[in-house]
Amino acid sequence: MTVSEHTQRVADHIAAARRAELPEGVVTKACAHILDTVAAMVSGSQLPAGVQGAAFAETQHPAGPSTVVGTQIRTRSMDAALAGGMAAHADETDDSHPASLSHPGCGIVPAALAVAEELGRGGDELVRAVVVGYDVGTRVVLALGRPPVLTAQSSYSTHAYAAQFGAAAAAAALHRLDERQARHALSYAAQSASGVTTWLRDGNHVEKAYVFGGMPAANGVRAAALVAAGGDGVDDVFAGHPNFLDAISPRADLARLSAGLGERYEVQHTNIKKFAVGSPAQAAVQAVLDLVGSDEPAAEDVEKIEIVLPGDLAQVVDRRLMPDINVQYLVAGSLLDGRFSFAMAHDDERMHAPDVVALMDKTTLVPDPDVSGVRTATVTLSMSDGRTLRRHVDAVRGTVDDPMSRQELVDKSLDLLAPVLGADRAREVIDVIERLPKLGQARKLGKLLTGPAR
Repeated sequence: MTVSEHTQRVADHIAAARRAELPEGVVTKACAHILDTVAAMVSGSQLPAGVQGAAFAETQHPAGPSTVVGTQIRTRSMDAALAGGMAAHADETDDSHPASLSHPGCGIVPAALAVAEELGRGGDELVRAVVVGYDVGTRVVLALGRPPVLTAQSSYSTHAYAAQFGAAAAAAALHRLDERQARHALSYAAQSASGVTTWLRDGNHVEKAYVFGGMPAANGVRAAALVAAGGDGVDDVFAGHPNFLDAISPRADLARLSAGLGERYEVQHTNIKKFAVGSPAQAAVQAVLDLVGSDEPAAEDVEKIEIVLPGDLAQVVDRRLMPDINVQYLVAGSLLDGRFSFAMAHDDERMHAPDVVALMDKTTLVPDPDVSGVRTATVTLSMSDGRTLRRHVDAVRGTVDDPMSRQELVDKSLDLLAPVLGADRAREVIDVIERLPKLGQARKLGKLLTGPAR
């Protein structure tokens, strides 16, 4: 069959990735996202989703070239990618791409790192593979015409799909597939693409971590490996009848698959979280911290708290069982402490403390049906002296509109890396990732990410 120009452009983009001359700003941003995701993987390796992913990987293959980050396990790339993806999303601290409503890093970076270790690729190829992964994965979801409201019009998981095709593209680039092979790898990826928004009902965050990170990372690695091993496939899974886009969405727009390729790098339009909490809760945390910093409200004088969040996202963080995705708890804890801390956001016992529960009981969460697809929040405190304190946050710190400084990212990364790797090795990891484009072997990074014995 005839290959559409849009599929052809994507395949050419993947095939050319390993030699692509990237703008300096793109390389710097890609390294920042690799660091941010690696820090999330290391920290998440100690949490239930990361522990479960590593336990599964250990049963699949006795030895291999790829590191299960945060552990002493080494296995084949597909299983290391699965475990790494689950660890990367275990803690809700990984990055997000607003336009595609996805978390690309937790699937793409673990897949790219595992394959780069397996194939002995250099840090420069690893960076380029990550960039092309963000470019391709997010565009597939945009071509699907992602649902404007999370569950109202569609049940497919944009998060799983972006990471799936992004991981396949990154792995294909590292396998150095040509453009025809890249098209076949995308076709294999389409056949294994899945994920439905039932993850909203996952109270323990283990299946959600599998959907967002582990499953797509492993599937993408497998798709590229099948083609690299000689498998051929459908020449164009995105066009003709039937095709992947039409099978999933009634709003598909094939042209968006290649729009801006080589000119607009999606990693530059991806947010990095400042706060290790569920994405929809970030703006609420920042809003209450802004109020604390400017008005110094005393928690005991608060009579009512109102939190307004986008209508499509409020349900994701509404009184969830886990503290780091329970927006009522996060606002109450930040208000009581006068600051945000990683420890507070992950303290199950604290969430049930009397002073916290009292504030949560005074809190009303209001979904705004007219706002969707953005991370905004308005927090209003009604005080006993009659004052009304209100703060609206349009751009959360760490977003493209309000980016963190290098030092803020380093501080966040140290907070996540040091408890597992120790402070000295954590700093070495940061240094190596900042020098990735000049690193001869990505395996050096993998060795640094070995964790303590279980």
